[in-house]
Amino acid sequence: MDKINPVFTAVATATGGRNGHTAAEDGSVAANLSVPKAMGGPGKPDTTTPEHLFAAGYAACYGGAIDYVGKQHKLNATSVKVTASVSIGPREKGGFGLAVKMRVEDSTLSQKDLETIAMEAHEQICPYSHATRGNVDVQIEVKGA
Repeated sequence: MDKINPVFTAVATATGGRNGHTAAEDGSVAANLSVPKAMGGPGKPDTTTPEHLFAAGYAACYGGAIDYVGKQHKLNATSVKVTASVSIGPREKGGFGLAVKMRVEDSTLSQKDLETIAMEAHEQICPYSHATRGNVDVQIEVKGA
């Protein structure tokens, strides 16, 4: 396990699990939660799921990592659009697991350049990618110019 030197720590608390509420300590994020109908829950309106929150965080973090790597390659990746699809389902060994599909798009960069920086960001920079590696199936689709 890699050790880090923390430069920022986000703190959030969830009450009531998947049918409760979660919020960041600093008030920056707050969400009511509900189990989706597809998982046998009520799927209450105006609620979200942990998978939505994880998808949003991973997409933003990975997009930032791509922009960072782009700058190192003297490429402008500020227009990159990252869509994360996070699926949950039963694991073969019991319990539940996640799978992630990332779609990276930027019509201002060539397919080759975008693939290069997207893969470098995934393999070397993005902390969400580091955390999921070897634990979660992450597939990446890249669409450049």
